[in-house]
Amino acid sequence: MAKGLFNSSIGRKFAMALSAFFLLIFLLQHFLINMLSVFSEDLFNSVSHFMGTNPFIQFAMQPILIAGIVLHFVLGFILELQNKKARPVAYAKSNPSHNSTWMSRNMIWSGLVILAFLGLHFYDFWLPEITHKYVNALPADETRYFGELAEKFHSPVRVGLYVVAFVLLMMHLLHGFQSAFQSMGANHRKYNGLIKGFGKVYAIVIPLGFIFIAVYHFLNQ
Repeated sequence: MAKGLFNSSIGRKFAMALSAFFLLIFLLQHFLINMLSVFSEDLFNSVSHFMGTNPFIQFAMQPILIAGIVLHFVLGFILELQNKKARPVAYAKSNPSHNSTWMSRNMIWSGLVILAFLGLHFYDFWLPEITHKYVNALPADETRYFGELAEKFHSPVRVGLYVVAFVLLMMHLLHGFQSAFQSMGANHRKYNGLIKGFGKVYAIVIPLGFIFIAVYHFLNQ
């Protein structure tokens, strides 16, 4: 059944949309937690410690979210390659810029940049967590999380990379949010406007929020 799902174009688009929701959940979760660092160092440390030590989150939710994110980008690359194979002759007379947005024509490139950024994000935050707990076997320290986060934004180069990545993520989400709902079957004229509006708000607010967090810690180091 799973093989048949991935062998069909509709099945792949459905799986792509489903995996997109994992990315949306991942982003919202991280945004809400990281935003706490702006308002309260103690609260941020407490919530981060809970998230980093809760077995259900660590060994059930987190692997599922990560797998969903990886699947989303892998399926995106596969679908893009298949679309290009389906139209081997380049557009000769049509003008793609008049028929689609720049982001919709370059989703694979923005996806590669975002995937690289997620790799940097895991290197910055997930890898030190694993090293602290399982490699060095250090005792739990509920006060270390804020300092580790703030330290990552001391470098203007790293902050610049975060800003560029989240701008591309914003553009990626502006195109992909509504498409994900449509691929899941949520396509009704009564709700399309609501979904589109909510998608725009999410696609703009969440990336801008991450940018604000990075710049805030850079300016307050």
